[in-house]
Amino acid sequence: QVQLVESGGGLVQAGGSLRLSCAASGRTFSSYSMAWFRQARELVAVISRTGDTIYYADSVKGRFTISRDNAKNTVYLQMNSLKPEDTAVYYCAGKLGYRDLTRGLYDYRGQGTQVTVSS
Repeated sequence: QVQLVESGGGLVQAGGSLRLSCAASGRTFSSYSMAWFRQARELVAVISRTGDTIYYADSVKGRFTISRDNAKNTVYLQMNSLKPEDTAVYYCAGKLGYRDLTRGLYDYRGQGTQVTVSS
């Protein structure tokens, strides 16, 4: 069982930046590929368990960066050049299979953190 807790959301002006964090419980975090979704089903980014394979949705490519620290059981989403259309609840999720995550399938998901971008 893996529990995920997101943090770092908030209100920011367009063009600003936020860094989301997702802390995972359990000793098997490094076995899981991890992803960020928004509005529950829109895939934003995926990172493999070792961090060597990454996927970004076209809408965030060049602006967002996903990373992970397996020693800290944490995955991050650095969001730069934010736009009002990035406003959403952001969720982190995990699954053993990287490819499944790129298809929107996950085994575990956090409760989400709200990101609001004002124009």
